[in-house]
Amino acid sequence: MDLEKKPAAAPGAAPSALRASDADRDRIAQILSDALAEGRLTADEHSDRLDSLYAVKTVGELEVLVRDLPGPGGVPTAPAYPQAPAAPAPAGPGAAPETVVAVCSSAARKGRWRPGAHTRVVSVLGDVSIDLTEAVFEQQVTEINVTSVLGNVEILVPENVTLRGYGSGVLGNFEVHGEGRAETTDPNAPVVIVRGFSLLGNIEARPRLGARLVDLALKLRKRQEG
Repeated sequence: MDLEKKPAAAPGAAPSALRASDADRDRIAQILSDALAEGRLTADEHSDRLDSLYAVKTVGELEVLVRDLPGPGGVPTAPAYPQAPAAPAPAGPGAAPETVVAVCSSAARKGRWRPGAHTRVVSVLGDVSIDLTEAVFEQQVTEINVTSVLGNVEILVPENVTLRGYGSGVLGNFEVHGEGRAETTDPNAPVVIVRGFSLLGNIEARPRLGARLVDLALKLRKRQEG
């Protein structure tokens, strides 16, 4: 008696073709940061690769950015997914991005605070102030994702922090002032990336004149030694 043949399951996507996650980008950003600190990359090369880091879509494209660099601790870089990926483990309590929301109200983050690698900001008919001039940066790349609807969002950074912006506005304003100014003076500077969309609102990011991250060199040196 002939048995009915079942159709074969569709093969999963090749590991290199998988869409990159935030964790994948953070891992590659750390390798690039270490390579810059060790002198393996120039400031211009680091800047170019970091720009590509947030433009590419797949794991394979991310791996191309570090294929000529050692992984953390001098270990050669391994692919993010050498085999078919297992189900993702639940994120730890520190993995979730901080969210700052102002709906018909105001909100602020300022003083000696520790911004995470990812912060989400939502302003609807509200005002939000993100002041990083006295912040303690614990990672090389800090990304802030902003949505403003009839609201106002202002982001301030120290002068010696590299600032980049990617965004747009519809009947609104998205402005990032002084982009990349720290790259020519301090190649080890943390990088703050502002991504935003403004609808009938305002998003503005800029360095605060006179405000500098004074413990930057010492902090990065300790991280290398540790």
